[in-house]
Amino acid sequence: MKPIHLSIFCAVLFISACSNPKDSTSTSDSTSSIAETSPATMMAATIDSGITGKKWKLVELMGKPVADSVNGKEPFIMFKKEDSSYTASGGCNGLGGKFEWDEQTLRIRFKQGMSTMMACPDMTVEDGLKKVLSDVDNFSLGGDSILTLNKARMAPLAKFRAEK
Repeated sequence: MKPIHLSIFCAVLFISACSNPKDSTSTSDSTSSIAETSPATMMAATIDSGITGKKWKLVELMGKPVADSVNGKEPFIMFKKEDSSYTASGGCNGLGGKFEWDEQTLRIRFKQGMSTMMACPDMTVEDGLKKVLSDVDNFSLGGDSILTLNKARMAPLAKFRAEK
């Protein structure tokens, strides 16, 4: 075999060995079909029962603790399952909009909708929360009491605690 043919053969062999095509017609391995559907199913169940319908109190923003009250109001976020909407406050204005969930990528995104436009003495937490909502691309749920909003694999941008 000539050296050029051997190089091409090795390259094709390497590429085909590295690829991992799914064989969707095979049903002999029942554990693989469970493994393929479980993460999305489990995460969807987490969103349905773990995040929506609760008030999440903002306790940390960009690695810094957040006071229980900012400008006399509690910073929080709430998710409504029925219309995929959220309401929030950074301690001044009411914020709201829609959140999108992609079961394929297990990501979350926020689209800002309404917002009141009051000026308050301390806008730091609100400005930070608005930035987090525009930057976040995923979340983590620690049990049923801690929610973190994250970007890529960086440290959490915001941390919330479920109110009881």
